Parts: sequence; C-alpha cells; structure tokens
Amino acid sequence: MQGKNNLLEIHLEDANRMLKLGRAREDYMKEECTSFQSMIKSLQETIQSQCDIRDENERLKTAICDLEEKMKMLEKDYNSQIERLIVEKKNMEQEHKVKVAEVQDNMNRKFEVKEAEMNGILEKKEEEILELTKRQKIQEREKQHEIIKLQMEFNAKLARIQSTSVKSHQDNAALPQNIFKRKLQHLQEEKSCEIASLRQTIKELEQQVNRGHNSCLKRRRF
Repeated sequence: MQGKNNLLEIHLEDANRMLKLGRAREDYMKEECTSFQSMIKSLQETIQSQCDIRDENERLKTAICDLEEKMKMLEKDYNSQIERLIVEKKNMEQEHKVKVAEVQDNMNRKFEVKEAEMNGILEKKEEEILELTKRQKIQEREKQHEIIKLQMEFNAKLARIQSTSVKSHQDNAALPQNIFKRKLQHLQEEKSCEIASLRQTIKELEQQVNRGHNSCLKRRRF
C-alpha cells in the first residue's frame, strides 16, 4: 500500500506538473489567440478601409465621368453660343454699315440742299452788296455834284453880294453867307451819315457772305 501510495504521489506530481504546463500552454495560447484576434481585427479594418477606398474611387470615377460628360455638353453649348454670337455680330455689322450708308446718303442730300440754299443766299447777298455799292457810288457822285452845285451857288451869290453891296451893308451880307455855310455843312453831314450807313451795311453783308463761304468749306471738309 505504501508503494502504491508513493507511486500515486509520483503520478500526482506528474499530473500536477502536466497541469501546470497545460495551464501555462493555455495562457500562452490565450495570449496568442488575443494577439491573433487583434491582428485579424486590424486586418479586417484595413480590408474594410480598402473596400471603402475602392468604393470611393468608383464613386469618384463615376462622378468624374459625369463631370466630363457635362463639360463636353457645356463646351458644345459654348461653341454653339460663340458661333451664334459671331453670326449675330456679322449681321449687326452689316446692318450698321447699311445704316451708316443711309445716314451718309441722307447727310449728303441734306448738305446738297443746304449748300444750294446757301449758294442762293450768297448770290442774293452778293447782288445786294453790288446794288448797295452802286447806290453808294451814285450817292457819292450826287453828293459831289450837290456840293459842287452849292459851292457854285454860294460863290455866285457871294460874288453878287460883294459886287452890289457897300461897306455899310457888310454885316447884313454876312448873314446869308453863314446860312449857306450851315446848309452846306448840314448837307455834308447827312451825306456822310448815309455813306457810313451804306458802308456798314456792305461790311455786314460781306461778313455774312464770308461766314457762308467758311461754313460751306467746313461742311465740304466734313
């Protein structure tokens, strides 16, 4: 019995040692399992992240394709609008040229009519100037004749008065002499005023004619 007990104790010690080894191995395996689980979880997260990235890439590729299609459509619309605007621009330029030509024709016709009117007015003014110049010359000649006539009458009357009067009537003879002088002076003043008025009128008409010529020249230059 003692031998069997000793043998059983030996087996018990071996069993305890094997139990300790098994427990140690179990703990080691648990640690390895925990490490493997962490690694598996990390790998699963990595795989999920890659799947998410792959899905995001696919989504982005699809979005890029849509954007490229939209860009092509927009580019096509843009080119169509540019072509339409070019055509409209050419049409507007053509219409503008036509309108400019019409305006130019109207301006030329109006200018020709105005120029004809101005030429008629200038001819009338020139005729008026010639008429006034003739009248001035005639009035100057008439004035000279009148002055000569009055001088001759004055000299004749003065000679008669001097030949028929005596010394005692010299004061009475001075009166008609002063009257004739005043009459002659008054007539000269009237004629001078008329001549000055005619000269002023001629000057004004000449200025009008010159302004008309300058206006015609400016319009022709334009």
